[in-house]
Amino acid sequence: MEEIKDLWETHWLTNMGEKHKKFAKCLRDYLNVNMVTLLANGHLALECAIAAFDLQGEVITTPFTFASTTHAIVRNGLKPVFCDINEDDYNIDVKKIEALITEKTCAIVPVHLYGNVCDVEAIDSLAKKYNLKVIYDAAHAFGVTLNNIGIGNFGDASIFSFHATKVFNTIEGGAVTYNNEELKKILYFLKNFGITGPESVEFVGGNAKMNEFQAAMGICNLLHIDEEIRKRQQVDKRYKENLGNVKGLKLIKPQSGVKSNYAYFPIVFDGKENLRDCIFEALENNQIIPRKYFYPLITDYECYASQFDSSLTPVAKKTAERVLTLPLYADLELKDVDRICGIIKSLL
Repeated sequence: MEEIKDLWETHWLTNMGEKHKKFAKCLRDYLNVNMVTLLANGHLALECAIAAFDLQGEVITTPFTFASTTHAIVRNGLKPVFCDINEDDYNIDVKKIEALITEKTCAIVPVHLYGNVCDVEAIDSLAKKYNLKVIYDAAHAFGVTLNNIGIGNFGDASIFSFHATKVFNTIEGGAVTYNNEELKKILYFLKNFGITGPESVEFVGGNAKMNEFQAAMGICNLLHIDEEIRKRQQVDKRYKENLGNVKGLKLIKPQSGVKSNYAYFPIVFDGKENLRDCIFEALENNQIIPRKYFYPLITDYECYASQFDSSLTPVAKKTAERVLTLPLYADLELKDVDRICGIIKSLL
């Protein structure tokens, strides 16, 4: 409430005001990136980031992600080409990308899924070899670092989501991080109707501006983000203590050199396909809300199923049918973590 008081006196509620400028600077410092453009939400951040490179043709991405990733590609008039995922962290399988590259390929859009970091070195090597753009969907990876480098520094651009369900939020909001000064101007025009002057509109842009209230929320939440992540780490640790050695369950192992934000706690059930659904139902019957995150695969969505064959990405297909993300937030009490795990173990 204190942070928004002066908004009433300035009457400046949107269109890149003082809160917007202050938050952008705070965010650059926290993420340790060179440049950042704030947007109304994470999806528009990805749409604008893709649009900024004026791409044509095919984009290689993952089918094991949220709908936004693929929608942003398609809404830019591009064709998604789906690469399977690996079985370790469920990120795009870099060993399978090169076989999918054709003369039509213009970019790769990998996802740092659950906050786990993609093989950025291998992806960078492929991008340079074939002259491709790399735009990372880092919606899950706020505050994550790789060998002390902020995750927003990799690729040609990275996007973040500040939705209310994320580790860090501005209620709704998003950002693009990058190192190219020219990109800064293009993103500004794209998010502000393509307006380049008082009487000049040179681009076909949209309205994707972050307002002053969102920026104020971001300024406030940045003050608490380290404590938020610390508390999440304790929840993550308790889950691992409970479930780490349970037969029939697979947990993601910590990545070398990665400082995690503990965004999600996915578990994958081995064995029968319907086991995940039985556990899901049992937890819901106990007023516990897990998520089948991500199910179904993008390629099985009604809007894409007739165009793509999900059997071509078998690891992703199998994982989607067996994955469950358990409740994870800073104020989740450890006794409730124990109760959730107790129900899972009793059914297994």
